[in-house]
Formats: sequence, C-alpha cells, structure tokens
Amino acid sequence: MRAAAVTRFTVLALALACGLARAGDGQADPASDRARQHFIRYCSGCHLSDGSGSPSKGIPTMHGTLGRMLQVPGGREFMVQVPGVMNSPLKDREIADLLTWLVPYASGETMPGGTAPYTEAEVTRLRQSRPLDVAAVRKGIVERGRAAGIEIDATPVRADAR
Repeated sequence: MRAAAVTRFTVLALALACGLARAGDGQADPASDRARQHFIRYCSGCHLSDGSGSPSKGIPTMHGTLGRMLQVPGGREFMVQVPGVMNSPLKDREIADLLTWLVPYASGETMPGGTAPYTEAEVTRLRQSRPLDVAAVRKGIVERGRAAGIEIDATPVRADAR
C-alpha cells in the first residue's frame, strides 16, 4: 500500500514539474505542453532546460530576467528579436505561444501584473525587423532598466549573437 502511494505521488510530482497538468482539473494542457516542447527543442541548447543559461559563455539566465525586461521599454520586443527566436523555424503563432508560456515559467516572480500574452500579429511584426547589434540592444535595455531601478542580468551576450 505504501509503495503504491509513493508511486502515485511520484507520478503526480513529475507531471506537475513537467507542466503537463493544469491546476484544478489534472488534465493535460496541450498548448503549454507544445510550448514546453518547443522550448526544449529550440531554446534549451543554449539556455539549458531550466532557463538558467550559461553566463560564462555569454548566454544570460532567463530566471527573473524576462519579467524584468518586460518592465523596460523595448524589452518585450527584444525577446522576439533575439537570434534564436528570429532564426527559429517555428511559426509566428508557435513563437507567441512559446513566449507567453516562457515568461511566467522562467520569471513569474518578476513578471508585471497584467502582462498581455504575445500574439501572432505582434510576433509577425517584430520578426520583420532584426537588430543589427543584439548585444548593444540588450545592453541598452539593461541600462534603461538600471536607470529605472530595475536590475536585469547584465551578462554580456556572445559576440556572435548578431
């Protein structure tokens, strides 16, 4: 009996940790699961599966950072215009869903209340203009944040992130 309870608990814990169960009804959330799978496939190679990045290699952490970036002018747009998103084979709707899932996953504690979900139209518009110098754009967002009292991880981005 005890082993069965431990097994049920383990299965539930794994489902919750993987984001496969929705609060309240225990049912799978297909949109969140697809977004998580897209993150694993297209983002975790650099940002790692937990979003912690590799600061020593010029890959900033997403923890807390994404929510703080949303508080700074240009930060929301920048998240769509980073090379990994701009060059992604994902459709604009899939990117909108991914970012809408990712921000609370990686930065729920710093995400501003009332943050609107990303939309397909927004992603389409933002993917039409690519920053010439990603590192400089990110640095500007970090500096504007700092001036406003918002601390954003200032890890310099890799030089080849253009």
